[in-house]
Amino acid sequence: MSPLVVSLVLLAALLHAAWNAMAKSGGTPALSIASYQLVSALLSLPFLFFVPLPLIESWPMILVSVIGHNFYYYTLSRSYRAGDLSQMYPLFRGLAPVLVAIGAMFFAQEWLSIGSMLGIGLISLGLVSITLLGGKFGQISPDALRWGLATSIFIAAYTVTDGLGVRASGNSLSYILWLFLLESVPISIVLLLTNRKPWFAYLRNKTGKIVIGGIASSAAYGLVIFAMSLGSMAMVSSLRETSVIFAALIGTLLFKESFGRQRIIAASLVCAGIILIRWLG
Repeated sequence: MSPLVVSLVLLAALLHAAWNAMAKSGGTPALSIASYQLVSALLSLPFLFFVPLPLIESWPMILVSVIGHNFYYYTLSRSYRAGDLSQMYPLFRGLAPVLVAIGAMFFAQEWLSIGSMLGIGLISLGLVSITLLGGKFGQISPDALRWGLATSIFIAAYTVTDGLGVRASGNSLSYILWLFLLESVPISIVLLLTNRKPWFAYLRNKTGKIVIGGIASSAAYGLVIFAMSLGSMAMVSSLRETSVIFAALIGTLLFKESFGRQRIIAASLVCAGIILIRWLG
Protein backbone atom coordinates (compact mmCIF):
# COMPACT_ATOMS: atom_id res chain seq x y z
CA MET A 1 0.00 0.00 0.00
CA SER A 2 1.53 3.33 -1.04
CA PRO A 3 2.57 5.98 1.51
CA LEU A 4 0.13 8.43 -0.13
CA VAL A 5 -2.89 6.16 0.43
CA VAL A 6 -1.83 5.34 4.00
CA SER A 7 -1.39 9.04 4.79
CA LEU A 8 -4.76 10.02 3.26
CA VAL A 9 -6.66 7.36 5.15
CA LEU A 10 -4.98 8.07 8.50
CA LEU A 11 -5.83 11.75 8.05
CA ALA A 12 -9.42 10.71 7.26
CA ALA A 13 -9.48 8.61 10.44
CA LEU A 14 -8.33 11.58 12.52
CA LEU A 15 -11.00 13.82 10.98
CA HIS A 16 -13.65 11.13 11.52
CA ALA A 17 -12.74 10.87 15.19
CA ALA A 18 -12.81 14.67 15.51
CA TRP A 19 -16.31 15.15 14.09
CA ASN A 20 -17.65 12.20 16.09
CA ALA A 21 -16.25 13.78 19.26
CA MET A 22 -17.95 17.03 18.28
CA ALA A 23 -21.25 15.21 17.68
CA LYS A 24 -20.94 13.44 21.03
CA SER A 25 -20.29 16.66 22.93
CA GLY A 26 -22.72 18.84 21.00
CA GLY A 27 -26.12 17.66 22.19
CA THR A 28 -28.49 15.41 20.22
CA PRO A 29 -26.42 13.24 17.82
CA ALA A 30 -29.23 13.07 15.23
CA LEU A 31 -29.32 16.87 14.95
CA SER A 32 -25.53 17.06 14.74
CA ILE A 33 -25.30 14.40 12.02
CA ALA A 34 -28.07 15.97 9.94
CA SER A 35 -26.49 19.41 10.29
CA TYR A 36 -23.07 18.15 9.24
CA GLN A 37 -24.59 16.45 6.19
CA LEU A 38 -26.39 19.67 5.27
CA VAL A 39 -23.07 21.56 5.38
CA SER A 40 -21.49 18.86 3.18
CA ALA A 41 -24.30 19.25 0.65
CA LEU A 42 -24.03 23.05 0.58
CA LEU A 43 -20.25 22.86 0.20
CA SER A 44 -20.59 20.37 -2.66
CA LEU A 45 -23.23 22.28 -4.64
CA PRO A 46 -21.09 25.04 -6.23
CA PHE A 47 -18.35 22.61 -7.29
CA LEU A 48 -20.81 20.53 -9.32
CA PHE A 49 -20.69 23.20 -12.05
CA PHE A 50 -16.97 22.56 -12.59
CA VAL A 51 -16.88 18.77 -12.86
CA PRO A 52 -18.49 16.37 -15.34
CA LEU A 53 -21.40 14.16 -14.35
CA PRO A 54 -20.36 10.75 -13.07
CA LEU A 55 -20.60 8.08 -15.74
CA ILE A 56 -24.02 6.41 -15.94
CA GLU A 57 -22.55 3.13 -14.69
CA SER A 58 -21.88 4.67 -11.27
CA TRP A 59 -25.35 6.15 -10.62
CA PRO A 60 -26.87 2.92 -9.23
CA MET A 61 -24.00 2.83 -6.72
CA ILE A 62 -24.57 6.47 -5.75
CA LEU A 63 -28.26 5.82 -5.06
CA VAL A 64 -27.59 2.58 -3.15
CA SER A 65 -24.93 4.38 -1.10
CA VAL A 66 -27.32 7.22 -0.25
CA ILE A 67 -29.86 4.67 1.02
CA GLY A 68 -27.16 2.73 2.88
CA HIS A 69 -25.78 5.82 4.58
CA ASN A 70 -29.20 6.89 5.82
CA PHE A 71 -29.99 3.43 7.18
CA TYR A 72 -26.57 3.57 8.85
CA TYR A 73 -27.49 6.86 10.55
CA TYR A 74 -30.67 5.22 11.85
CA THR A 75 -29.00 2.06 13.16
CA LEU A 76 -26.18 4.17 14.62
CA SER A 77 -28.62 6.22 16.67
CA ARG A 78 -30.43 3.06 17.79
CA SER A 79 -27.11 1.48 18.76
CA TYR A 80 -26.23 4.42 20.97
CA ARG A 81 -29.69 4.34 22.48
CA ALA A 82 -29.37 0.64 23.32
CA GLY A 83 -25.73 0.59 24.52
CA ASP A 84 -22.91 2.81 25.72
CA LEU A 85 -20.73 4.67 23.25
CA SER A 86 -17.59 3.04 24.67
CA GLN A 87 -19.14 -0.39 24.02
CA MET A 88 -20.79 0.10 20.67
CA TYR A 89 -18.40 2.28 18.63
CA PRO A 90 -15.37 -0.06 18.86
CA LEU A 91 -17.62 -3.08 18.25
CA PHE A 92 -19.15 -2.09 14.94
CA ARG A 93 -16.08 -0.18 13.73
CA GLY A 94 -13.96 -3.23 14.49
CA LEU A 95 -16.24 -5.67 12.68
CA ALA A 96 -16.72 -3.52 9.55
CA PRO A 97 -13.24 -4.06 7.98
CA VAL A 98 -13.67 -7.84 7.99
CA LEU A 99 -17.09 -7.49 6.33
CA VAL A 100 -15.62 -5.07 3.77
CA ALA A 101 -12.85 -7.56 2.97
CA ILE A 102 -15.46 -10.28 2.36
CA GLY A 103 -17.63 -7.95 0.27
CA ALA A 104 -14.65 -6.76 -1.79
CA MET A 105 -13.70 -10.37 -2.57
CA PHE A 106 -17.21 -11.22 -3.77
CA PHE A 107 -18.09 -8.01 -5.64
CA ALA A 108 -14.72 -6.61 -6.78
CA GLN A 109 -12.58 -9.76 -6.89
CA GLU A 110 -10.05 -8.16 -4.54
CA TRP A 111 -7.92 -11.02 -3.26
CA LEU A 112 -5.59 -9.98 -0.48
CA SER A 113 -2.14 -11.23 0.44
CA ILE A 114 -1.55 -13.14 3.68
CA GLY A 115 0.18 -10.07 5.14
CA SER A 116 -2.79 -7.86 4.28
CA MET A 117 -5.29 -10.28 5.80
CA LEU A 118 -3.21 -10.56 8.98
CA GLY A 119 -2.99 -6.76 9.15
CA ILE A 120 -6.76 -6.36 8.76
CA GLY A 121 -7.33 -9.06 11.36
CA LEU A 122 -5.02 -7.35 13.87
CA ILE A 123 -6.69 -3.97 13.36
CA SER A 124 -10.18 -5.46 13.78
CA LEU A 125 -9.10 -7.48 16.82
CA GLY A 126 -7.52 -4.40 18.34
CA LEU A 127 -10.64 -2.30 17.89
CA VAL A 128 -13.08 -4.93 19.13
CA SER A 129 -10.78 -5.66 22.09
CA ILE A 130 -11.60 -2.21 23.48
CA THR A 131 -15.05 -3.65 24.15
CA LEU A 132 -13.96 -7.21 24.98
CA LEU A 133 -11.21 -6.26 27.42
CA GLY A 134 -13.27 -3.52 28.99
CA GLY A 135 -15.20 -6.13 30.93
CA LYS A 136 -18.54 -4.89 29.55
CA PHE A 137 -19.13 -7.19 26.58
CA GLY A 138 -21.15 -9.68 28.63
CA GLN A 139 -23.34 -6.81 29.84
CA ILE A 140 -24.37 -5.70 26.36
CA SER A 141 -28.05 -6.41 25.88
CA PRO A 142 -29.18 -8.57 22.95
CA ASP A 143 -30.92 -5.48 21.55
CA ALA A 144 -27.69 -3.45 21.61
CA LEU A 145 -25.77 -6.31 20.04
CA ARG A 146 -28.32 -6.62 17.22
CA TRP A 147 -28.20 -2.91 16.45
CA GLY A 148 -24.40 -2.93 16.61
CA LEU A 149 -24.20 -5.79 14.12
CA ALA A 150 -26.72 -4.06 11.84
CA THR A 151 -24.58 -0.91 11.95
CA SER A 152 -21.49 -2.93 10.99
CA ILE A 153 -23.33 -4.39 8.01
CA PHE A 154 -24.42 -0.97 6.74
CA ILE A 155 -20.90 0.45 7.17
CA ALA A 156 -19.52 -2.41 5.10
CA ALA A 157 -22.33 -2.14 2.53
CA TYR A 158 -21.87 1.55 1.77
CA THR A 159 -18.07 1.22 1.84
CA VAL A 160 -18.03 -1.54 -0.78
CA THR A 161 -20.70 0.27 -2.81
CA ASP A 162 -18.65 3.49 -2.84
CA GLY A 163 -15.48 1.59 -3.69
CA LEU A 164 -17.20 0.15 -6.76
CA GLY A 165 -18.97 3.39 -7.60
CA VAL A 166 -15.95 5.69 -7.52
CA ARG A 167 -14.05 3.33 -9.82
CA ALA A 168 -16.94 3.31 -12.30
CA SER A 169 -17.59 7.06 -12.12
CA GLY A 170 -14.88 8.30 -14.48
CA ASN A 171 -14.16 11.15 -12.04
CA SER A 172 -13.60 10.61 -8.32
CA LEU A 173 -14.50 14.18 -7.36
CA SER A 174 -17.79 14.05 -9.28
CA TYR A 175 -18.81 10.88 -7.46
CA ILE A 176 -17.93 12.36 -4.05
CA LEU A 177 -19.76 15.64 -4.67
CA TRP A 178 -22.97 14.04 -5.93
CA LEU A 179 -22.97 11.54 -3.08
CA PHE A 180 -22.59 14.31 -0.49
CA LEU A 181 -25.35 16.36 -2.10
CA LEU A 182 -27.89 13.54 -2.31
CA GLU A 183 -26.98 11.90 1.00
CA SER A 184 -28.34 14.83 3.00
CA VAL A 185 -31.79 14.72 1.39
CA PRO A 186 -33.47 11.80 3.24
CA ILE A 187 -32.24 12.69 6.73
CA SER A 188 -33.14 16.36 6.19
CA ILE A 189 -36.66 15.49 5.05
CA VAL A 190 -37.19 13.24 8.08
CA LEU A 191 -36.09 15.98 10.49
CA LEU A 192 -38.17 18.63 8.73
CA LEU A 193 -41.25 16.42 9.13
CA THR A 194 -40.61 15.19 12.68
CA ASN A 195 -38.25 17.57 14.51
CA ARG A 196 -38.23 20.87 12.63
CA LYS A 197 -38.18 23.40 15.48
CA PRO A 198 -35.41 21.77 17.54
CA TRP A 199 -33.29 21.33 14.39
CA PHE A 200 -33.70 24.97 13.31
CA ALA A 201 -32.84 26.09 16.85
CA TYR A 202 -29.76 23.87 16.78
CA LEU A 203 -28.70 25.33 13.40
CA ARG A 204 -29.03 28.87 14.75
CA ASN A 205 -27.28 28.28 18.06
CA LYS A 206 -24.39 26.06 16.90
CA THR A 207 -23.58 27.55 13.48
CA GLY A 208 -19.81 27.78 13.91
CA LYS A 209 -19.47 24.30 15.34
CA ILE A 210 -21.75 22.87 12.64
CA VAL A 211 -19.62 24.37 9.85
CA ILE A 212 -16.42 22.96 11.34
CA GLY A 213 -18.04 19.57 11.92
CA GLY A 214 -19.48 19.50 8.42
CA ILE A 215 -16.12 20.28 6.84
CA ALA A 216 -14.41 17.59 8.94
CA SER A 217 -17.14 15.06 8.15
CA SER A 218 -17.09 15.63 4.40
CA ALA A 219 -13.29 15.74 4.22
CA ALA A 220 -13.01 12.52 6.25
CA TYR A 221 -15.22 10.41 3.99
CA GLY A 222 -14.20 12.20 0.80
CA LEU A 223 -10.59 11.17 1.46
CA VAL A 224 -11.70 7.58 2.08
CA ILE A 225 -13.62 7.39 -1.21
CA PHE A 226 -10.68 8.89 -3.10
CA ALA A 227 -8.30 6.43 -1.41
CA MET A 228 -10.53 3.52 -2.53
CA SER A 229 -10.01 4.64 -6.13
CA LEU A 230 -6.28 4.10 -5.58
CA GLY A 231 -6.10 1.08 -3.28
CA SER A 232 -7.84 -1.98 -1.87
CA MET A 233 -11.25 -1.36 -0.28
CA ALA A 234 -10.53 -3.76 2.60
CA MET A 235 -7.21 -2.16 3.52
CA VAL A 236 -8.59 1.38 3.23
CA SER A 237 -11.51 0.39 5.46
CA SER A 238 -9.19 -1.13 8.05
CA LEU A 239 -6.95 1.91 8.22
CA ARG A 240 -9.99 4.17 8.39
CA GLU A 241 -11.25 2.43 11.50
CA THR A 242 -8.15 3.54 13.40
CA SER A 243 -10.45 6.49 14.11
CA VAL A 244 -11.40 4.51 17.23
CA ILE A 245 -7.86 4.96 18.57
CA PHE A 246 -7.84 8.64 17.62
CA ALA A 247 -11.20 9.03 19.37
CA ALA A 248 -9.75 7.40 22.49
CA LEU A 249 -6.81 9.81 22.40
CA ILE A 250 -9.16 12.79 21.95
CA GLY A 251 -11.24 11.55 24.87
CA THR A 252 -8.13 11.24 27.03
CA LEU A 253 -6.59 14.60 26.13
CA LEU A 254 -9.73 16.77 25.84
CA PHE A 255 -12.39 15.02 27.92
CA LYS A 256 -9.96 13.70 30.59
CA GLU A 257 -11.14 10.11 30.09
CA SER A 258 -8.85 7.31 31.26
CA PHE A 259 -6.95 5.68 28.39
CA GLY A 260 -6.83 2.36 30.24
CA ARG A 261 -5.12 -0.98 29.74
CA GLN A 262 -7.52 -2.19 27.04
CA ARG A 263 -6.89 0.88 24.90
CA ILE A 264 -3.12 0.47 25.19
CA ILE A 265 -3.44 -3.15 24.03
CA ALA A 266 -5.82 -2.10 21.25
CA ALA A 267 -3.48 0.66 20.06
CA SER A 268 -0.57 -1.81 19.98
CA LEU A 269 -2.55 -4.32 17.90
CA VAL A 270 -3.73 -1.59 15.52
CA CYS A 271 -0.17 -0.28 15.05
CA ALA A 272 1.04 -3.81 14.30
CA GLY A 273 -1.76 -4.22 11.76
CA ILE A 274 -0.87 -0.94 10.04
CA ILE A 275 2.77 -2.02 9.78
CA LEU A 276 1.77 -5.33 8.19
CA ILE A 277 -0.53 -3.60 5.70
CA ARG A 278 2.09 -0.97 4.85
CA TRP A 279 5.02 -3.33 4.33
CA LEU A 280 3.43 -6.64 3.35
CA GLY A 281 0.17 -5.49 1.70
